Amino acid sequence: MMREVCVTGIGVVAPIGIGYAAFRESLRAGRSGIRALPRPDDAAPLRVAGVVDIAFADHLAAPSIPGLDRVCLLARVAANQAIADAAITENAQWHSAGVYVGTGIGGVSALEAAYEEFFVRGGARIKPLTVVQAMSNAAAAQIALEHHCHGPVLTYSVACSSSAVAIGEAYRAIRHGYVDCVIAGGTEALLTPGTIRTWEALRTLALPDVADPAASCKPFSKNRTGLVLGEGAGMVVLESVEHARARGARIYARLAGYGCRTDATHMTKPDADGQTATMLAALADAGLPAGAIDYINAHGTSTLAGDIVETNAIKRVFGDGAANLPVSSTKSMHGHCMGATGAIEFIAALAALNGGFLPPTINLSQAAPECDLDYVPNHAREGVALRNVMSNSFAFGGSNAVLIASRIDR
Repeated sequence: MMREVCVTGIGVVAPIGIGYAAFRESLRAGRSGIRALPRPDDAAPLRVAGVVDIAFADHLAAPSIPGLDRVCLLARVAANQAIADAAITENAQWHSAGVYVGTGIGGVSALEAAYEEFFVRGGARIKPLTVVQAMSNAAAAQIALEHHCHGPVLTYSVACSSSAVAIGEAYRAIRHGYVDCVIAGGTEALLTPGTIRTWEALRTLALPDVADPAASCKPFSKNRTGLVLGEGAGMVVLESVEHARARGARIYARLAGYGCRTDATHMTKPDADGQTATMLAALADAGLPAGAIDYINAHGTSTLAGDIVETNAIKRVFGDGAANLPVSSTKSMHGHCMGATGAIEFIAALAALNGGFLPPTINLSQAAPECDLDYVPNHAREGVALRNVMSNSFAFGGSNAVLIASRIDR
């Protein structure tokens, strides 16, 4: 018999807030965490990103900080928050918990620093811990070490869908009885000079809004110009409902459905067929009709092609109901956090489900003609009763993941 899975703890470190409460209130306020990056000189181009302002020493034991890449530090803060929020007492049963983490690129700061030391400065000695800082599974391993988790410790790297896949696969593991509890989510810290330049070469980044850098990300808008990079981490504690209730845990929501499908058409171009199939797979897994979904946290990257394709895919899945279905992109506030974005946006969907509000798509003065859904423009919508919410993650490589969360009787 399949087990029900629920969310009992939430941790988030994002450009719009450190911790679930701060993150939720920024969503509600439509507050942007996107800003201009420092320029080395006046001739340097203006660049913008969603940046996490955090003093790690306020959240982590000081001796561990120098030995970790930023991607691990963000992950550990978010995981610590989620575990504390779940009020889990460490015991023999907890030690069998799993850790499932998604990241798109891993410890790029450590790797870039090593390359710069060797190729630019001519240094003869690279830091000995560079490998363990840069490896993609470092964040998952560090969380397991800190919290004594001896269950499966797995890393998923599926570009922008990485953390949604990590959460979805953790859900499946619990549902099928392999584990009772998993810390799941994602982390990304790619705001390094070299990484930003590689994204600029791909020509998918937004033109900075010179008058208001915070307004540079404009999903579904007629004047959108591309995505804005962001960093951050989001983690949730997932448990079987039976396990959670046995220990008297507070339950935020039931993780009701997960769909994972691949376009298999192009490395960078989005595909409506693949996105449609993934949403339908999540609905089938949840045993829900399309009309049961009350809100979608869209992938909504603000790219010219992506926003139109996702809009069309939503229309295919929801038919006539799509016109009245609220859809918003919180990337307009926190940017595209790549491997962490699925987890951060799933947490945004949970905030909507539990808070009775719809997060807005900010910076939306006039929607593009091809983008004609209800994108909750500019201001949160309060006083809404939500039963089921969907979170979309669609990645380069055509890998798509969709999560559905539902209210649960406490």
